[in-house]
Amino acid sequence: MTARQPELLVVVDTEEEFDWTKPFDRIATATRSIPAQARAQAIYDEMGIVPTYVCTYPVACDPIAVSYLKRLQDEGRAEIGAHLHSWVTPPHREEVCVFNSYECNLPEELEYAKIGALTDALEAAFGRKPAVFKAGRYGFGRNTARILAEHGYKVDCSMLPRSDLRGDGGPDFRRAPDEPVWLDRAAGLLEVPVTTGYFGAVPAAGWIFSRLFDNRKAIGLRVPGMLARSGLVSRSRLTPEGISAAEQCRLLDALVRQGRQTFSLVYHSPSLAPGYTPYTDDDVEVAEFVAAIAQVLTYFRDVIGGRFTTLRKIHARMSAQPAAGEQPAAARRLAA
Repeated sequence: MTARQPELLVVVDTEEEFDWTKPFDRIATATRSIPAQARAQAIYDEMGIVPTYVCTYPVACDPIAVSYLKRLQDEGRAEIGAHLHSWVTPPHREEVCVFNSYECNLPEELEYAKIGALTDALEAAFGRKPAVFKAGRYGFGRNTARILAEHGYKVDCSMLPRSDLRGDGGPDFRRAPDEPVWLDRAAGLLEVPVTTGYFGAVPAAGWIFSRLFDNRKAIGLRVPGMLARSGLVSRSRLTPEGISAAEQCRLLDALVRQGRQTFSLVYHSPSLAPGYTPYTDDDVEVAEFVAAIAQVLTYFRDVIGGRFTTLRKIHARMSAQPAAGEQPAAARRLAA
């Protein structure tokens, strides 16, 4: 079978601003940085890319944010999805803490109610029911797929392959699928994971050392950094947040050689305005951030020879294909 042309999509975690160094706070709901998305949107318009802005509840409740994003949606320049930050989404029945910031740790009925409230708010704000969902902090759990299917979602993009978040109370995604996979074919619910992977002289060694990349003791001893500096193996993610354009391009090269065909570039919306995230303290760093996005996208198109797509298009393509048997065990376990 002939390999498909590599494809890349853009997902923006479109959210309220809050201090990442402080505890989660229900009253931190300002969304002043949303219009700053124009800095990257100009690149997408020029390159024919339609990004997906997955939006939190505070974004859906801000008329200025909605006005900017809805215009992009209505003009066909962007798609709108849902992004659940549990601590700022009603109903507020849980204690605000790190553990509960992962929606998968909430009681099933509360996760269901919060996803329902977010869905309704987005439909009211944008005039369309969202079909794409991303869990805040990658908090996808054993109840999430069933809840999403019941709310009519068609694509989830929450999983972070090659990553173990249990040290912070989150899920273990080390064996999660790294390509699109059906979570519930009958309901039409597809998983399109975040692009994460290994590169280096021996990228397969990433599996051997997988327990070290998220282990706090190993991180404290700088083991992942030593592995990277040795040239043996590095783990990286397709994002301009803390990762250089050069490293992202190396990751793309390595994953294409490994047979990967679908890629998802992600970042948080506040990074496009200075002072809201650790990645862009001032206007100079914002400009560098935007330039890195353009550099990676251009490399993917012109050097790798890839094409740009959207989550909805991937869903349509896979829906048109015959069923290909059972989903991988990792996806089956998380969706159970």
